[in-house]
Amino acid sequence: MISVAINATEREDLGGKFARKLRKQGEVPCVVYGGEAPVHFSAPTLAFRELIYTPLAKKAAIEVGGKTVEAIVQDIQFHPVTDEIMHIDFIELVEGKPVVMAIPVFTTGVARGVRNGGKQVQNLRKLRVKAVPASLPDQVEINVEKLRIGQSVRVQDLKTDGFEILEMQTAVVVGVRMARGAADEEEEEEDEAAEGAEASTEEAPAAE
Repeated sequence: MISVAINATEREDLGGKFARKLRKQGEVPCVVYGGEAPVHFSAPTLAFRELIYTPLAKKAAIEVGGKTVEAIVQDIQFHPVTDEIMHIDFIELVEGKPVVMAIPVFTTGVARGVRNGGKQVQNLRKLRVKAVPASLPDQVEINVEKLRIGQSVRVQDLKTDGFEILEMQTAVVVGVRMARGAADEEEEEEDEAAEGAEASTEEAPAAE
């Protein structure tokens, strides 16, 4: 998993009053849970750009108090009007200790059903995954090339390597629906087979 370095300042003064002061200074108050004790710190808003505004799942390497803490985002509070980052909760990554993280889902290829006029619909953009830090994936990829109209990929169909997906196993991740003007794939296959048979007949030599 890609790591984003964040140079932070340890927070000694806690509470809403001091948090508001930090925000006015362009800093985001944060806390890391999951270790021996919570770690309170702040860092400039821009320091979180590559960690938050990205399509991939990433971890943070937070340099604070003379040491580096590896962590993942657990929760973010945004301002309801400006969308400014107000506060971030992190979970410390401890070797061998499983954590839960939302991992983005990406599809590759063009579905057969889409080529025949169907519409691809992705129901789940992220999946909650549980794994030890070393096995956390950046993303979950699904090849949809073989999907026909009416077919779908469910959570139970996904291959996992060292991690567990916590979503309902029968939940549909991505599928192809019928759309107006879509071709009937069975009829299309029959037409292709018929055309192939005709071509073979034409190419066959005449009997003497």
